[in-house]
Amino acid sequence: MKTHLGIFLLGFFLSLQIHGQDPNIEFVEYDLDNGLHVILHEDHSTPIVAVSIMYKVGSKNEDPKRTGFAHFFEHLLFEGSENIARGQFDKLVTSAGGTNNANTWYDRTFYYEVLPSNQLELGLYLESERLLHAKVDSVGIETQREVVKEERRQRVDNTPYGSVLEETMKKAYTVHPYKWSVIGSLDHLNAAKDEEFLAFYKTFYVPENAVLSIAGDLDIEDTKQLIQKYFGDIPKGGKDIPRPTVVEPAQTEEIRDVVFDNIQLPAVIQAYHVPAQGTDDYYAVSMLAQLLSQGESSRLSKSVKDDQQKALFVGAFPLDLEDPGVTIAFGIANVGVSPEDLEMAMDAEYEKVKEELISEKEYTKLRNQIESDFISANSRVVGVAESLGNYHMYFGDANLINTEIERYMKVTREDIQRVAKKYFSKKNRVVLYYLPKSAQQQPDTKEINNEG
Repeated sequence: MKTHLGIFLLGFFLSLQIHGQDPNIEFVEYDLDNGLHVILHEDHSTPIVAVSIMYKVGSKNEDPKRTGFAHFFEHLLFEGSENIARGQFDKLVTSAGGTNNANTWYDRTFYYEVLPSNQLELGLYLESERLLHAKVDSVGIETQREVVKEERRQRVDNTPYGSVLEETMKKAYTVHPYKWSVIGSLDHLNAAKDEEFLAFYKTFYVPENAVLSIAGDLDIEDTKQLIQKYFGDIPKGGKDIPRPTVVEPAQTEEIRDVVFDNIQLPAVIQAYHVPAQGTDDYYAVSMLAQLLSQGESSRLSKSVKDDQQKALFVGAFPLDLEDPGVTIAFGIANVGVSPEDLEMAMDAEYEKVKEELISEKEYTKLRNQIESDFISANSRVVGVAESLGNYHMYFGDANLINTEIERYMKVTREDIQRVAKKYFSKKNRVVLYYLPKSAQQQPDTKEINNEG
């Protein structure tokens, strides 16, 4: 009983601390002469600091004959630099008591270190080396080719349903570069020459294509001086940075296909074309996805999984993309349930939203979830650093970290119903059935495959 009381009191006092704080995240931002955009957030609540740098280069910036370069560089740039011995990058961070990582998406690549605040200068040094002096040579390239091959084997080829995103985007896009996967083609990487990798580095890894975002236990003025020391003399790239301008044409009829995978249970994937992030309708689409799939009490989970017991898992999520993207619904069929039955059950939940307004109770719950998500996203310094970088890079407005919530709060119940009708139609979607390889030769499976 004492333990329960202690947990309750701890939670109570923590909640008082959170709600008593100013919810706004203060920051300063400026540009160096070389075009590097800098954002600084000072927070002395914990003695740590996150040093991050985001480059506006993702898989959509690649040559269609050389896909996978953006993700490849995420790995390659941990190899070291002219001044950091090969393999020492991680060791410098861990020996200082910190952690580091990176991730690549369709639109950007993000690197960061989380360090004790007295090691801020180390983080700046490492990222300046990555920007100016990275090792882009044959040894590192060959090493990382093998790393990427193994990553693909583990995450895509040998993971049940691991190819879902890749197969979905390949069907959903015909001309836009979102049609190829972030991990790209291993054949393209194997065929590429060293000078092609170097050209990619010199084109995209330049100050004017980056945002340096730092959050945590720092002094603004001291940090500005350190940034000038490590980044001020890095020259501009000076080249035109290629940006895709192709516009994906509107889809006019449903696309269906079957994928045979090394799985035991069938799955149904539905991808609906939706507006780019930051647009008014995107916020309503995002809230619709949360209504359907966030938490055990969400509509898809409660109806399809719990009440009807047609799915082991079911959910929906929009991809946060700079250009028009997709919302993906994903369901794994329960034992003995056909993909057709699962698809009908999923469709029925979308139809309900189209036919009648969601209740005031659901609407209030949805708004509360959105607010909670915003608090959670900015509960760690690296989350703050990434959010600030994202908002500047995608929208040119880092202060959206404080104000974007207002865009969600403006979404009405009528807006949610409207976007359900507008975007979640059969002619605007891709439907994939994931079936076990053992079903590949069955006659009924062939009939399904020929429908598309």
